Amino acid sequence: MLTSIDDLRQRLARFISQQTGSAVRITMLQRLSGGASRDTWALDLEIDTGRDAGTYALILRRDAGSSMNPEALSRAQEFRLLRAADAQGVAVPRARWLCTDAAVLGAPFLLMDRIAGETLGARIVRRPEFAAARARLPQQMAEQLARIHAMPTDLDGVADLPRPASGESPAQHALAGVVRAVAALDLHNPAVAWALRWLEHHAPPPPATLTLVHGDFRIGNMIVAEDGLRAVIDWEFAHLGDPHEDLAWPCVRDWRFGADQLEFGGVGRRDDFLAAYTRASGREVDRAAVRWWEIMGNLRWSVTCLVQAERHLSGRDWSIELASLGRRAAEMELEYLRLIAATP
Repeated sequence: MLTSIDDLRQRLARFISQQTGSAVRITMLQRLSGGASRDTWALDLEIDTGRDAGTYALILRRDAGSSMNPEALSRAQEFRLLRAADAQGVAVPRARWLCTDAAVLGAPFLLMDRIAGETLGARIVRRPEFAAARARLPQQMAEQLARIHAMPTDLDGVADLPRPASGESPAQHALAGVVRAVAALDLHNPAVAWALRWLEHHAPPPPATLTLVHGDFRIGNMIVAEDGLRAVIDWEFAHLGDPHEDLAWPCVRDWRFGADQLEFGGVGRRDDFLAAYTRASGREVDRAAVRWWEIMGNLRWSVTCLVQAERHLSGRDWSIELASLGRRAAEMELEYLRLIAATP
């Protein structure tokens, strides 16, 4: 068990020294805010000798005590997926080192390059210095998503990702996950019950083939500089499924950060993003399927907020951030009911 930040620094330096065969120094170590599912730190590193000699700006991602999603990837899966995406030309941080031995830092972790830029969605949507980036993001994000969806599903790092069971569609798999979460919470809510029934009756057909789905593709999981997109991060919910899920998720209302007139993440028009995706991928977009996944996204995020609050209330992960997410559930509840009412 870690006893202090100096203890973390020493253990981490020892691990990297073992991996590189060189003396190393961690010259900066700072815990980052944001990201309720993993323990995230920024560090600067110096390696004295050998093949890896040099200075590094890195991010450490370590497992938390519990997870919001039972299908979330392990650090080993995320590490291999990052390397696979990097090799396929997707803009991702370079994955450097992986440790699956929980004895080292108390939980498995990975280290990857730290890319300069902003990741807080509210700042990207609101601050004037990101105006030029906002104008480019629908096109740039569509191009990155097209690359992700084009990745072969038999690659190392992709082939073992979670997927629907045989005979089960991605929509049915997603519904089953929400039903399990509702049951685990012992949640009795008429709005949730109504939305689940509507989604079951209007589920889209399965895609012709399963596609790599990022699973959390939204403004807050992009690294953005003043001139535009730098990298796609937070791959822990990646799976094989329906590409329309990734097209709908950045349009979920909570990811617009108050700029509700711009349905695509508070930075652009939904139609512009979908048109850019079609140009980049060559895939036709089923608008009805996108709407279904948007309603599913609002419902899933609403229930997930309650799951996050329960992680705090149960004592498994004490966190004011997790506790505060519980109040957000009602906002998504209103949104999915509004979308259902407006859908023929």
